[in-house]
Amino acid sequence: MSDVRILAGGLGFPEGPVAMADESVILTEIRNGRCSRVTADGKVSVFSANGGGPNGLALGPDGALYCCNNGGSRYVEGKSMGQGPHPDYKFGWIERLDPKTGEAKVLYTECDGHKLSAPNDLVFDTAGGFYFTDLGKRYARHRDHGGIYYARPDGSKITCLIYPFLSPNGCGLSPDGKVLYVADTVSARLYAFDVEAPGVLASSKADWAHTGRVVGGAPVGPAGFDSLAVLANGNVAVATLSTGKITEFSPQGAIVREVAMPDVYPTNICFGGADMKTAYITLSDTGQLGVMQWPTPGLKLNFT
Repeated sequence: MSDVRILAGGLGFPEGPVAMADESVILTEIRNGRCSRVTADGKVSVFSANGGGPNGLALGPDGALYCCNNGGSRYVEGKSMGQGPHPDYKFGWIERLDPKTGEAKVLYTECDGHKLSAPNDLVFDTAGGFYFTDLGKRYARHRDHGGIYYARPDGSKITCLIYPFLSPNGCGLSPDGKVLYVADTVSARLYAFDVEAPGVLASSKADWAHTGRVVGGAPVGPAGFDSLAVLANGNVAVATLSTGKITEFSPQGAIVREVAMPDVYPTNICFGGADMKTAYITLSDTGQLGVMQWPTPGLKLNFT
């Protein structure tokens, strides 16, 4: 077991941690339909009562936080993971959260006339736009298709880049911005997509196939991939469900290390601190935020 210190507990399926300049962490609580701030001493307070199912979170070029909201999930006693859509679910959306008040403003609910299903994670590029994944809602006997999108933070433009995609979850950009990494949950595979220009991925050769190449997969099963973080050296750390580990891949697909977590559902990892070696990890089965020192620094994200 790695040396993970529990910074905070009592969280409702936490995800989307963002390491802030004041050493606090702002994260989402899907189960509680809100975003919360965790200070360096472990105190938890509500940052935004934005509702729905806030999932992925990222700082944008204007200093605001941008949130992938999956529209809400149904939770039952004895189960930490959501059990399909919330009874009030209609669609998912992308929203902007005011950095001072936490006030939420919905930016996108659809693309090309099609409702977003369950936006999950996002990453900003140097041009100020962001890629985001839509996981697709899971039902008892079927599921919505997932997809990958690109959008502007002012609400002016959204583009569908890849559709359909089985279950795209975490996403991140390589240090040079030329590769978009996407973790697929159900297949437990890490994909890489070549970026030709901001919001433009290498063209698909078939209507039913995407252009991503498989970087690697979970070494044992059953397992699922959740969110990810890119390291300064170009490696990719993927939160691995069920096995309860963070799996670090090289860009060539070699497993550099597997770090055991004190939770079967580590869902997200982000980096902060002066040397970017402080790793914050959401431990979602137990509703905790863990912190540890990573051997190598994480990549400093655009606009952080």
